[in-house]
Amino acid sequence: MGVAMFYHLTQRPVEETLSMLLEKSLAAGWRVAVRGGDPRRLDWLDERLWLGPEDGFLPHGRAGGPHDADQPVLLTERADLPNSPSCLMSVDGAAVSAEDVGAMERVCILFDGMDPQALDVARGQWKALTGAGIAAQYWSEESGRWEKKAES
Repeated sequence: MGVAMFYHLTQRPVEETLSMLLEKSLAAGWRVAVRGGDPRRLDWLDERLWLGPEDGFLPHGRAGGPHDADQPVLLTERADLPNSPSCLMSVDGAAVSAEDVGAMERVCILFDGMDPQALDVARGQWKALTGAGIAAQYWSEESGRWEKKAES
């Protein structure tokens, strides 16, 4: 069974934190699905990931194409994950179930700490997942670097 890791973004934008987490996941040999709720927002993230550093390359694709199963990183708004990921990353309040966490090595939930609605959604996800017996960690970058603040 995996662990749900909550990332409270206060210093860096989602695309920067997402890129960092994706690079670490790929280095670990994992396939990753990035789940969002808004197709236009995922299109925007797709563009940002292609515009990464000159010396880096983050292989990824947008769900809905003929090669979804081959993508090391797949951006999707759907519940099905055809690239068979080891890690699921949720952005913009996308749904994550206890079953999702149970099927993964890790689930990362990234949320905007400056958005009251995003905070409420993340709190609800924490409560639902930990209430279902899922191991969870809460990480904050408030100090300027990532620190684990809570674990359940």
